[in-house]
Amino acid sequence: MILETERLLLRDLHMYDKEAIFGYRSDGETNQFQSWIPKTVEEVEAFIIRNSKEFNLPETWYQLLITDKLTKEVIGDVGVHFIDNDQVEFGITLSKKHHHKGYASEALKGLIHLMFKDLQKHRIITSIDPDNTSSMQLMERLGFRKEGHFIKSLHINGVWVDDVIYAILAEEWVNK
Repeated sequence: MILETERLLLRDLHMYDKEAIFGYRSDGETNQFQSWIPKTVEEVEAFIIRNSKEFNLPETWYQLLITDKLTKEVIGDVGVHFIDNDQVEFGITLSKKHHHKGYASEALKGLIHLMFKDLQKHRIITSIDPDNTSSMQLMERLGFRKEGHFIKSLHINGVWVDDVIYAILAEEWVNK
């Protein structure tokens, strides 16, 4: 799977990406709201092997690497959870050095367009820790609305945390 935006190339993960992925994914401070923070490169290798090999397969997560289209530098990754035939969930992780440059917004806009226009999905959701205000602001800028706040509903990194759900429908994205 390959998706191009103005500055980015979203593509499949490959074993040769393992060091780059480990470099930003192992940063516990930056990724404090993530459910997976690898401690070894071997964990990243296992993650790459486990990644679904089929895009748009219901009940699977499909991870895409976000790279700079010109330099090929790894910027982060985005997971697409194909919940069923009509709904997907997004999760995104960026390297700390690439924050606040519009990359997350650009990558997600490209994916949203793909999901709604090409794949005819009905609804996209995202799950965010309520302390992750940057991610909530990003989703709101993209037109997502807050649908719910669940108290201590996720067990992440040994702690029960709240979960805020944001969503957008295909008909709401029409004017974007």
